[in-house]
Amino acid sequence: MARLVGYLIRFTVILFGYAVASLAASAFLNILFLASLGYTPEHAHPTATASLYFSIPFAALFVAYFALMPASVVILLAEILGRRDWLFYALAGAVVAGVFLGLADHSGDTAFAVRDTSAIMAVIGSGMVGGIFYWLSAGRWAASWWQGEPGSKEDGWTG
Repeated sequence: MARLVGYLIRFTVILFGYAVASLAASAFLNILFLASLGYTPEHAHPTATASLYFSIPFAALFVAYFALMPASVVILLAEILGRRDWLFYALAGAVVAGVFLGLADHSGDTAFAVRDTSAIMAVIGSGMVGGIFYWLSAGRWAASWWQGEPGSKEDGWTG
């Protein structure tokens, strides 16, 4: 029973980390695109700043939706291998973003494909930021649910 509770807690932590990573990647994309349009903190109009409170979580829904399958593979791989270093998650976030870009390019919908170099780098950078924030919120404890002390009751070892 303790093992099942450990699995459920780890799954909850993974979902929380994925939500944090999606929000961070969305915030990074919003800030990059606002900066590319010439928005700077000196020009901070209250309506522009307040719009970020809506646009960041809204864009995070799309980030989470499009990155779900490749991120699930990366998270499963990290849990199996027990990877706990930030560089792995940053590079894995870049790979997840690259897979998204590749799938978007080959989907057949040419209006959805991203072909501008600066936009591609922004998406890959947001994947790296999302990976780092996933590491901060959930990745530092990867594989903690199955790496118990040998011989302990939680490990299931009786010999």
